[in-house]
Amino acid sequence: MDGVDVIDVARDAIWVLLQVSAPVMVIALLVGLLISLFQALTQIQEMTLTFVPKIIAIFLALFLFLPFMGETLAGLMQRLSERIIGLV
Repeated sequence: MDGVDVIDVARDAIWVLLQVSAPVMVIALLVGLLISLFQALTQIQEMTLTFVPKIIAIFLALFLFLPFMGETLAGLMQRLSERIIGLV
């Protein structure tokens, strides 16, 4: 395995990391933005108001996107296994 193969594996792993984490992070960002906008408009500065809806949204997003995440990670593992088998 030379440097090009290592860079390809690292690039693939980083791309999978972004694909797996992006949906949950975007939902958390949007929920946080909506809550901040709601707090700014109503001038309610309750600290728990920011955490509870965001945690619920993240859990729902994880539940919704878990099949996609598992499939993406399984695809990465399959590609890595094929590379390992190809080296032997």
